[in-house]
Amino acid sequence: MSSPNEHNNHSTPESAQASVRALRTRMPQVDPVAIDVILRAARSHYAWTDRQVSDDTLRELYDITAAGPTSMNTCPARFVFVKSEEARTRLAKSLKDKNIDKMMSAPVAVIIAFDLDFWKELPFLFPHEDRRGFFKGKEQHCYDTAFRNSSLQAAYFMIAARSLGLDVGAMSGFSNQIVDEEFFADTSLRSNFLCNLGYADESAIFQRLPRFSFEQACSFV
Repeated sequence: MSSPNEHNNHSTPESAQASVRALRTRMPQVDPVAIDVILRAARSHYAWTDRQVSDDTLRELYDITAAGPTSMNTCPARFVFVKSEEARTRLAKSLKDKNIDKMMSAPVAVIIAFDLDFWKELPFLFPHEDRRGFFKGKEQHCYDTAFRNSSLQAAYFMIAARSLGLDVGAMSGFSNQIVDEEFFADTSLRSNFLCNLGYADESAIFQRLPRFSFEQACSFV
């Protein structure tokens, strides 16, 4: 079966627009239950059942994530699926004590990273114009672009995971330096944050924390 990306790579702008219009006509808005599943009623999880996540599911998860837009199609995010005991032990070195059990018990722990050399792939990712000059020799601009857009892709990743029936638990209680030394030494990759992935043990869930109201967080200008 062809992937969505394979179809998109061979479509014209006109056919792509027609496809989007057709989808919007069929479903002008996502079903409210789907919105509940992926965001409104979704929760972060830290306890897991022993049900495993298949590699095929992880591949599908990435394919959905990769469809999300990034600035100039830079696609800087890289996903390291930590499954083996050896890799978990290495990752545990970076974690705060309270997070070790959360990671070790999850079927998959994901290092969401970004590639500082993403711009070198722009002839493939952005083929209609060579924009490598926007980034070459500009370390801070490369870092800002990679960090911002990998964070955006990480959000796509978590929403996509929930849409596939998975549960997620993002973690920032770790040392980026240790992760980078353990997994990305002598490479252009840097860690952003970690995300546990699997099927949650719902009995361990706690009360949902408050959110700001529209009036507190939003304004009109």
